[in-house]
Amino acid sequence: MQAVILAAGESSRFWPLNSRHKSLFKICGKPIIQHTIEGLIKCKIRDIIIVQKKEKDIEKEIGKIEDAKITFVEQEKPLGMGNALLNAKDFLKDNFFVLNADRIDCDIFIKEMISELKNADLILAGSKTQKPWLYGILKMKGKEVISIIEKPNLTGEAIKAVGIYLLPLEFFKYYEKVKKHMYDFEDAINEYIKDHKARAVVKNFDTISLKYPWDLFSFCKILFEKQLKKKYKKISRNVKIEGNVFIGKNTIIYENAVIRGPCYIGDNCVVGNNSILRECTNIENNSVIGANCEIARSIIQENCKIHSGYIGDSIIDRNCKIGAGIITANKRLDEKEIVVKHRGKEICTNFKKLGVIIGENTKIGIRVSTMPGSLIGKNCIIGPNELIRKEVDDGKVILKSIKM
Repeated sequence: MQAVILAAGESSRFWPLNSRHKSLFKICGKPIIQHTIEGLIKCKIRDIIIVQKKEKDIEKEIGKIEDAKITFVEQEKPLGMGNALLNAKDFLKDNFFVLNADRIDCDIFIKEMISELKNADLILAGSKTQKPWLYGILKMKGKEVISIIEKPNLTGEAIKAVGIYLLPLEFFKYYEKVKKHMYDFEDAINEYIKDHKARAVVKNFDTISLKYPWDLFSFCKILFEKQLKKKYKKISRNVKIEGNVFIGKNTIIYENAVIRGPCYIGDNCVVGNNSILRECTNIENNSVIGANCEIARSIIQENCKIHSGYIGDSIIDRNCKIGAGIITANKRLDEKEIVVKHRGKEICTNFKKLGVIIGENTKIGIRVSTMPGSLIGKNCIIGPNELIRKEVDDGKVILKSIKM
């Protein structure tokens, strides 16, 4: 059986981490889309078509995958799922899966979905949610799907479409007939269901989705549980390591450092004297954590340099440089939920702890502090002694404390 992975969206809600497709963000040394591909291989699906943007960012990053035949196709413009899928049509031979690139949990659905083909022509994956207004919702009668309702004005528990579909080739005939717009994929499914049986494999828990940057924390936790394997060799004297910790090749851990797992540290990294890494921290290749630095529950991408300070519940994209003494506040004094100002819109995060999220290639000076839920765009420069309260746009230079 074949699978089509859709990875051509703009990832606009993923700002300030959207310089590339969101599925290329790395956890445990691999892009999220690679974890998804490995889930398909686990289910013996090795013929995979990836729909990417014309910039070919996915192809450049992951290249060949062992044990899988990968075909890359391009979507010229971000015109929705249906248009993306249409680009893969000529490579499909029979029934096929369609799934989003961030479906690292696809293996828990796929086998059951295949077995349901004896009862229906089209199979969907679903899970229960308390936030139906954020998703396409499945209207069901028993196990049969009646329709998909896109982002309905509903409250309370509902069954959302997870983003995994098992479709027949005949689906394209219905897609050709519907009016073309961003949600024409759902329209075509609804038209198909009018003439054919459709069923859903539904899980009784809310599956994770990668919509906003802070969703990465849930992905990190799940991938640590599934894939993190304890591994480390030579380390400096007096280093204390507890729990499940992976340390990559040529990484140096200096004296008196403390690492409390689960933690992942990639290749060619440095962790300085007296530093503390703890509780679900992910550090990718070629990053440097200086002396006397504490990092907790944070995700750091490649080639980052952090001199010293406290980084808590934060996400830092590639090639960032952070001076000594940074403090990331991660909890409100009133202990209420943290509301993020994201591209001018206030969004409830459902987190009571959230630090800073920093886009790639940003430089931050000494003694900078950030308030809970701060967002700093890519290619920014933040001068010393600044206090960042909310949102800093891409490319912005803040040097108010320096007298020229």
